Amino acid sequence: MIHENNDQIDAVKHWLDEIVIGLNFCPFAAKPRRNKQIRYICSQATSSEDLLIDLQEELTLLDQTPATEIETTLLIISKMLADFSDYNQFLDLVDELLVQCEWEGIFQVASFHPDYSFADTEPDSVDNLTNRSPFPVLHIIREDSIEKVIKNITSADEIYKQNIQTIRNLSSEQIKTLFYYLSSTLV
Repeated sequence: MIHENNDQIDAVKHWLDEIVIGLNFCPFAAKPRRNKQIRYICSQATSSEDLLIDLQEELTLLDQTPATEIETTLLIISKMLADFSDYNQFLDLVDELLVQCEWEGIFQVASFHPDYSFADTEPDSVDNLTNRSPFPVLHIIREDSIEKVIKNITSADEIYKQNIQTIRNLSSEQIKTLFYYLSSTLV
């Protein structure tokens, strides 16, 4: 159920380049992007079960492939989980899959969504933009890679705080330009 949708992949690549890397939201992203070690795939799943199968296949592929070939995967969800609440609930199944397949501590899955909203923020807070993407995305990250980058950072929590500050420092025009793909009231 995985295929390449060039329009969606192009939109996610643009988001990665302009926002994630461009605003330095993720200190892990620039090097694998530059080295072409990021895999972009679109899931056509229409059920949680099928999406979990697609995710498990990607995790298996990463588990069997050296990081020098594929460092990370961005799994774009094309046909479901448009509602953030549904997406957020699906993340519990993702965590269960990692435990069940004994990938906990090997991989983690970061979450991005067009309507992402942190638990302690209002839905229209600009702080949520740090995790807003053009489509629902599951970002599979190797724990080893995180460990290497974290060693050079005082605290992983500093990344989150810095991202929030970066967003807050943008003008409303910059936000509209960067986040043009969002239909929320923020842009």
